[in-house]
Amino acid sequence: MARTVLCARLKKELPGLDFQLIPGEVGKRVFDNISKEAWSEWQKKQTMLINEKKLSLMNLEDRKFLEAEMVKYLFEGQEVDIEGYTPPAP
Repeated sequence: MARTVLCARLKKELPGLDFQLIPGEVGKRVFDNISKEAWSEWQKKQTMLINEKKLSLMNLEDRKFLEAEMVKYLFEGQEVDIEGYTPPAP
């Protein structure tokens, strides 16, 4: 049976991630509190951020920036600010 989490981003019980995708404390927090659906949404935003800002995952500063943006998006309900991108109207 799939595990469910009370998703911190989407504010409802949803299927959780199958395993911890990120090492460390932040990774555990994501695993315990973020649904597959919210993670998938974040991954799309992350890809846009990487492309927009020409980030390199080999660069520690870029990884720190992405982690900070991820925490703001997943846990603080903030939207990711991507220059030149307007989210579709609901």
